[in-house]
Amino acid sequence: MSNHPTATMRAMVLTAPNAAFVSSTVARPTPRAGEVLVRILASGVNPLDTKIRAGKAEHARHPLPGVLGMDLAGTVEAVGPQVEGFKPGDEVYGFTGGIGGLQGSLAEFAAVDSQLLARKPANLSMREAAALPLVVITAWEGLVDRARLGPGQRVLIHGGAGGVGHVSVQIALALGAEVFATGSAGQAAYIRSLGATPIDHATTPVEEYLAQHTEGKGFDVVYDTVGGPVLDASFLAVRRYTGHVLSCLGWGTHALAPLSFRGASYSGVFTLLPILTGEGRAHHGEILAQATALIERGLLMPRMDPQHFTLDTVEAAHARVTSGQALGKVVVDVSADAGTR
Repeated sequence: MSNHPTATMRAMVLTAPNAAFVSSTVARPTPRAGEVLVRILASGVNPLDTKIRAGKAEHARHPLPGVLGMDLAGTVEAVGPQVEGFKPGDEVYGFTGGIGGLQGSLAEFAAVDSQLLARKPANLSMREAAALPLVVITAWEGLVDRARLGPGQRVLIHGGAGGVGHVSVQIALALGAEVFATGSAGQAAYIRSLGATPIDHATTPVEEYLAQHTEGKGFDVVYDTVGGPVLDASFLAVRRYTGHVLSCLGWGTHALAPLSFRGASYSGVFTLLPILTGEGRAHHGEILAQATALIERGLLMPRMDPQHFTLDTVEAAHARVTSGQALGKVVVDVSADAGTR
C-alpha cells in the first residue's frame, strides 16, 4: 500500500492486556460490500472497554494487537458497494467494533457494517452522540424488545444514574411508564431531575420500597444494570405472574426460587451478539434510529463527564472510567471538532 498520507491513519493500538496504548500509523481501511468508511470524530469509553483492555472480558474477546473502542460518532467518508441509506458527508453514530476482531473507534477512521449505523441526532455534538450507542441499545433491548414496556407500568431501574441506567430511566419515561430508580444518596437529585423517583439502595430494604411504591405488590418491570446481589434483589422486587426481570449483567449463579415463587419472567440482555455473530445487526441500527427520534424530541440526553480527553490522553480516559469517579459518560475526542453541533 502506498505511503501517501491519504492511505494511512492514526490509531491507538493495544499490543497486550494491560499494556499502554501505542500511537501508531496504520493503513486506512477500505470499505467492503455493505460497509461504510467513517471519519471518527469521537469515541465513547464504556466499562467493558476497560475490561477488554485488562483481558478480563471472556465474553468480549478482542485479538491483540488491536484497536479498542466500541462506540463512535463521525461522518461518512466513503461507502462500499451495496450500501443504501448513507452517502459521504452524513453524520452517523453506532456501536461498531472494538470486540471480536472488528477494529474499534480509537482511530481516525473505521470501515464498519452500515447496518450498525444510524443518523446522528441533529441536536447532539459528536462527543454526546458517541456516549450513547452501547448503552441505548442495551436499555432498548431490555425495556422494549424483551419487556414490551408500555404506558402506566411501574418500572424499577437498578443503578439509575449509571450508563445503561440513566438511559433506561429516560426511555422508560418516554414510553409512558412510572419510573423508580435505585442509587446512592448523592445520586438522588440527578435521578429526580430525570423524572424518576429515587430509592437509596444502601438504606432502603426491598420490602420497604415495595410497600412504599407498589402497595407491596412489586414492580411490573425490574431492570438490573448492576449485577451480582442486585439481580437477587430484583427477583424479590418483581410483581407476581406478570412481572418481568431484566439484567444486562446476569452472569453469576443465582437462586431462581424467589422468581419462580412469583411466577415471574426473566430475560438476559446480551447486546454483543450481533457484533460477535453477525446475526441481527440491522436491529442495532434500527434501535439507534428510534433513539435519534427520541433525542431530537428532547426525551433522551446523555449525561456527560465534564472532563475532556483526546487520543493523546486515552490512558487517562480509561483511568477515569475504572476509578468510578466519572460523573457521566467518558468520551475521547478523536477530532477537535467533536464538541461542536
